[in-house]
Amino acid sequence: MAIDRGYGIATSSVIADSYDLDALIADTEAAKVAALAAQVAAELAETNAETAETNAETAETNAETAETGAAASAATATTQAALATTNGAAQVTLATAQVALATTQAGLATTNGAAQVTLATAQVALATTQATNAATSATNAASSATTATTQASTATTQATTATAKAVLTAADAVSTAADVVLAEADKVQTGLDRVATAADKVATNADVVLTAADVVLAEADRVSSAASATTATTQASTATTQASTATTKATEAAASAATATTQASTATTQATAAAASATAAAASADAFDDTYLGAKASDPTLDNDGDALTEGDMYFNTGTDRLKVYSGSAWADVAVDSATVVTKTSATGSGALPSGTTAQRDGSPAAGYIRFNTTDTSAEIYDGSAWTPVGGGNTTDEALYEHSATVAANYSITSGNNALTAGPITINTGISVTVPTGSTWVIV
Repeated sequence: MAIDRGYGIATSSVIADSYDLDALIADTEAAKVAALAAQVAAELAETNAETAETNAETAETNAETAETGAAASAATATTQAALATTNGAAQVTLATAQVALATTQAGLATTNGAAQVTLATAQVALATTQATNAATSATNAASSATTATTQASTATTQATTATAKAVLTAADAVSTAADVVLAEADKVQTGLDRVATAADKVATNADVVLTAADVVLAEADRVSSAASATTATTQASTATTQASTATTKATEAAASAATATTQASTATTQATAAAASATAAAASADAFDDTYLGAKASDPTLDNDGDALTEGDMYFNTGTDRLKVYSGSAWADVAVDSATVVTKTSATGSGALPSGTTAQRDGSPAAGYIRFNTTDTSAEIYDGSAWTPVGGGNTTDEALYEHSATVAANYSITSGNNALTAGPITINTGISVTVPTGSTWVIV
């Protein structure tokens, strides 16, 4: 009976060892689940980092789109300002509206760019936190695996101790009976020891296998988590860089929008000035059109706007080929001042020379001046040094031919000619009369 009880005790120890092994396996499975959860968390962190990168790229695209929109709006405003200059005041209102639209779009672009940068920054921070959590979960999984291994080793030691104690107890009880029983007990003990040793080897081998598997799994999970965490960190860094780029783009877009606003303001000012100039030019053109009525076949009774004629209005008469001016009551040909211009009686008539007394001659005449001297009742010409009568041939229908009795200016008889003077004649002091060789001056 003792031998059976001892064998039963040994059998119970083996069963107890199997129970501890199941617990160890359960702990190992739990550690594996925790490691898988850490891997899932790391993959989620990677996904979030990729989402942050995508959002940062979207922010950059939006900033570039805003910059392009601002530049296009500025170009549109400039073009419309130029159109306003060409078309006059009617385009000024439209150009002003386009300027306001460009300014509003630039402000929206700046606001959207800033919002996208804030979102990208928050997502980068979330990705970094999740990567850290994944690394922590991986560390916890490794710690759980180590704990499970320690617990398995402790269970094996406890099983061995319990078996040894049971064998010793049975041996003590049997040794008081008899040597034969003792010898039998020794044989039984030896068998039990072999069974225990075998059980220990099985448990140890199971522990080794489980530990190796846990180490491999934990290492694989650690490598996977570390790789995922590294990837997430790299992508988070990339997202941060792209978010910074998006911020720069947003800043550039804001600067471009400010430039566009300035240029649009300048365009508005120029358009306003152009409109004012166009208005002034239109008023000037209208005033000129109301003064010079253009070419017409007959005297108009109203100006080109249908208003009453005013003094000074002019037009060109195509029937008479004359420029005419309105005096305030009637149309008359435009004529030069007869007091200063030599006129003629007709195309085939006579020229009307200026006339006046000797005292009314020009104070500083030039050679070629010609006039009719009413004192001498004859035409005279200034030869560059003196006034001389204009010759009319060798005959005259006048009974007398008069000339001055005083030589008041130097005179030179033309070489080869003779001169006749009715005397007496007085030559003023300082005045000379030159008679060329071969010429004769006769005073009678």
